Formats: sequence, structure tokens, C-alpha cells
Amino acid sequence: MAEVIAHSLFTEFDINLFKGGRHYRLYEKFGSHMMTLNGVEGTYFAVWAPSAKHVSVIGDFNYWVEGAHPLHVRWDSSGIWEGFIPGAGKGTTYKYKIHSNNNDIKTEKADPYARRCEHPPKTASIVWDEPYNWKDDKWMKKRKKHNALDAPFSVYEVHLGSWKKQIEEKRFLSYVELADELVAYVKEMNFTHVELMPIMEFPYDPSWGYQLTGYFAPTSRFGYPEEFKLLVDKLHQNDIGILLDWVPSHFPEDAHGLGFFDGTHLYEHPDPKKGYHNDWKSLIFNYGRNEVKSFLISNAIFWLDQYHADGLRVDAVASMLFLDYSREDGQWEPNMFGGRENLEAMSFMREMNEAVYSSFPDVQTIAEESTAFPMVSKPTFMGGLGFGMKWMMGWMHDTLQYFAKEPIYRKHHQNDLTFSMTYAFTENFMLPLSHDEVVYGKKSILGRMPGDEWQRFANLRSLYSYMFTHPGTKLLFQGAEFAQSDEWNFETSLDWHLLQYEPHKGIQELIRSLNTLYKKEPALYQKQFSGDGFEWIDYNDAENSTFVYMRHGEQEKDTLIVVCNLTPVPKETFKIGLPKSGKLKEVFNSDLEKFFGTGKYSNKTVATTEAPWHFRDYSIEAKIPPLGVVIFKYIS
Repeated sequence: MAEVIAHSLFTEFDINLFKGGRHYRLYEKFGSHMMTLNGVEGTYFAVWAPSAKHVSVIGDFNYWVEGAHPLHVRWDSSGIWEGFIPGAGKGTTYKYKIHSNNNDIKTEKADPYARRCEHPPKTASIVWDEPYNWKDDKWMKKRKKHNALDAPFSVYEVHLGSWKKQIEEKRFLSYVELADELVAYVKEMNFTHVELMPIMEFPYDPSWGYQLTGYFAPTSRFGYPEEFKLLVDKLHQNDIGILLDWVPSHFPEDAHGLGFFDGTHLYEHPDPKKGYHNDWKSLIFNYGRNEVKSFLISNAIFWLDQYHADGLRVDAVASMLFLDYSREDGQWEPNMFGGRENLEAMSFMREMNEAVYSSFPDVQTIAEESTAFPMVSKPTFMGGLGFGMKWMMGWMHDTLQYFAKEPIYRKHHQNDLTFSMTYAFTENFMLPLSHDEVVYGKKSILGRMPGDEWQRFANLRSLYSYMFTHPGTKLLFQGAEFAQSDEWNFETSLDWHLLQYEPHKGIQELIRSLNTLYKKEPALYQKQFSGDGFEWIDYNDAENSTFVYMRHGEQEKDTLIVVCNLTPVPKETFKIGLPKSGKLKEVFNSDLEKFFGTGKYSNKTVATTEAPWHFRDYSIEAKIPPLGVVIFKYIS
């Protein structure tokens, strides 16, 4: 194979943007790019290693010999090493051999910008460039409507390695198989979006993908990059959006990864008080370094650009925001103003969101942020962080805590459910029942429910019905939609066999129906982030553990009345105060037989009477089932 030829894809403008932290498409420059130079086919390589003495490309094409193909360092002090290697083509495995100026350290590093990686436990990068013929034009043209903040947004969170397995062959389903089976299932269940736990390449299965090493490569566990594009394409062709978990908060110390990349703290912050996570035994990015910001923001843009992702769920935002996150006194230092906020991380997140929304105004970024940090989902011009939505962790905690209690004690904890409405509209909240709630001894969602078998499933139906009628978008982790009995285990498939049993089948039908209702009723989504979309009728009946509220859409005729009875005592003639006269019909009842309910407490149409109740001039009397939720709507 011929020697390395000096060549560059970088212009002076590229270099200035990169060094200024404003180059958001570095994947077009860095990494390996197959090309023809002066009639010769080969691959151009570029890597950032400013403290390197020598950098060479080693791989199967040169028997992994250091120095056989040395890269050239640019003259402009950018720290970029680059060059064109004739004959290196698609499928070539490679790493960078970096000889550092720092104590003559030598390391072998995977390409931070590689488009494909070897299947773990192997760690080399692979030259890859496979054109893909997208067939999702129809979705891409209208996805602004599907991803809007006033649209139904119901997310099915999936871990691809454990959603379903090929049992006979004891293996994962491939991207191609998932493009058939997962897409068909999500469509059948009427979810609007899928969220994938990290699919970027990662070395260690028990990390669930949250310890990334291949930031620009879909994991090879399930197939080739173009096959992952097929999965995205098929979702879009079936009117289903896709969100990707994205992890800019930390990265592992694996020898082939980003840590100590050129013999120095290149990507990670050099101060361990800012650069190391004790909880996760991982490194933290240096958010104040411009080149690192360019790398991370380019990575966010990459998945939206190259893979047509409809949004990013940003992991562990709280750990980025606070200098004292999970640290004792003496393990952190205040910022320049004496506060605990990480000002550099805040600036990075604002820049990331501005870059994403300026290039892709029809997507969403969603923050997993577990504190009361203000204005996470407010625009940056208002001083916010600029995310589209934020996970409502307080709602999740209070709701699960309430429903885990025996009904006899719930009258003492009415505030657990009413409290969320005191802050529900301070952010654009997503209600999450995620993977984190069904691991580490927390039990499955069903496993938290009290009572005998019927009561446990009735409680679960009530929880989900309350969730879908509470303001905010929705997220359910795989298995929750059919009442998985056991905690999630990333090593095994979901317990699909449970669907042969009526209670589990009933929960699945309930979720399908709630998703349908959410899409159908404007009152459940048009004002889901506005106080105008919610109105209490009665939250004071703690003795009977009942809640009554209205959800409003843009038109008065769309108003829904929601009644929750969270005790096992049925209400044969439950009185509900209403603002106007008319007839109402029941549009949903969690106690239907098809949901494994009793089917005994349904209401066809109910007429109001001029009998004031709940400080309103009119009222109805209706049947409300035990541990049930009923929704009414005016028909005249």
C-alpha cells in the first residue's frame, strides 16, 4: 500500500469555527472518508491530537505496524493530523497510534468520528460509507406537525437488546428484523414515537449503552449503519417518530476511547472535581473547551442530519448542571460567582439547543433533569436552557409513591397527586415511567401495586389512565404496556408469554385505547403545557380518595371531565359539579371488561340537572367503578 499523501478537507474557515467552538458539522471533515484523489481510490483520515508527537494509522491493511502510514500535522496549530492513504477502502479496520509529547506515552485509539465500529469486545474502527436511499419524504415534510408541542406525543421507550430476542438462536433481533417487528408493534399500540436507549457504539452491555465510545456509529450488535437507517425509515413510513438517547454528560475510561486521548486531558476536564464521575466511574467532558463543544454539538446534529432522528433525549442533565452533583463538601469548588451551577455546561447546553433548533426546527430536545433547576424548557432568549421538554421526575416519584399505598391509607396522601398541579406548567413536562423505575429492586410498575390480583391490575389501569389525562406528554418503558411482572433485565427478552393471560392482555388493550384517546381528543394535547388546559372540579375529597378535573382544548366543545376513584369502593351515584347544562357521554372507562375490569359501572349518556355542586350551577350523577377512571364529554 502506498505512502500517505498530504491532503486536507479543512478550509481556514473550518479551522476558525472548530477552534471557536462553532463548527457543528465536524463529521464532514474528521474521521475516515473514502474518496478518489488524482484518480487514485483510498481514504482520507483526520484526527485531533494537539499534544501528539507522531500520529499514524494502523490497521489490517498494514499489519497494525506503527509508523507505516504516518499522518501529517497541520501547520496552523489546530492540532489536526490528516492524510490520504491510497488503497484503504470500505471495510478497512483501523485505529490511530498516538505518540504523545507528554512523557512519550503511546496509545491506540479508536476514531472518535468513525461511522462504524467493530462488534464488541473488539474495539477497532471501520472505514464505512454506505449511501442510503431514504423513503420517508412524506414524514419529513410533515413531522413539524407530529413533533409540535401542541400535538399528541406518546413515547415507547425501548432497549433494543432486550425488547425481544430470537429465542432459538439465542441472539438479538437485527435492525432489519426490528424494522418489521418493532415497527408493526408500535403502530398497533398507537404510540406516536419510539425512544431508543443509546444505540451509539458502547463496549459494555451492563451499561445499557450509557457509556459511549463510538459517538458517530450505531452499535454493530444489531447490524450495519444502513440497516439502522432502514429501521428509522420504516418507523417514519408508518407515521412514527424516533427519539435517540444522547449522552453528553460522561464517557468511559476504556483504553480505546476518548479518555487521555493524546496523552493529555483532551476531551475530559483536567480537574477531577469537574472531570470525573465517582458514581459512574467515568469521565466528564470539558464543556469550556471550544473544540470539545464543537465535537459534542456536531454529534447531536449528526444523528438528526444523517439518521433523520426526530429528537434527542439528553441524559443526566442534572449531573452536568451542578458542580456539587453527588459530591461531598471539599470534592467540588464554586463557580466564579460562588454558586454551585456549572456555568460552562449551561452555556454548552444553550448553544447545543440553539444549533439543533436553528438547523432542525421540527425536532425536539428533551432533558432528563431531576431537580428544580428553573427554565430548562424555556427559550434561550428568555434565559432558559432551550430544551423543548423536560422529564417530570417529581410527578413520577409522587405518583408511584401514592399508588404503591394500600387504598385505605390514600386519604392521608391526597397531596401526593394534587401537588403536581402547583408546578405543572412551569416547564414543558413529559411524564416518564422509564427504565430507571423498574430496576435495582424497585420492582416492576405492576409489582408496586397493592392488593389482590384484580386490585393490582385495577390500580395499574387507574395509574395509566390518570397519567394519560394529566397535562404533559407521555413515556412508557417497554413491558409496562402489558404489565411486565418482573423487573427489567437487559440480558433477557420481555415476558411476552404473559399476553396469554387476560389481566396482562387487558392492560395492553388499555394502553392501546389510551393512546387512541390521546390522539383523538384535542383537550388532551392542544394545551398540555398551558394552565388554560386544566381545571380542578374537586381535589378535596381525601376521605374517598377521589379526584375530578377538566381538560380543555382550544374549543369549548372538546372539554373532557375526568373522574378518578382510587379506592376499591364503587360509587353508584357519584355527584359531579359542572359549569353548564347539557348531555354528556362516557368516552372512556378503565373498568371495561376488555381491560379485565368488571364492566358493571359504565355510563351511556347522562343529563345534567340544576343542582349546584362543587361550586358549580349544574351537576350529574354517574357510576364510577372501584379503582377506576371515567372520562365524560358533552354531546349537547
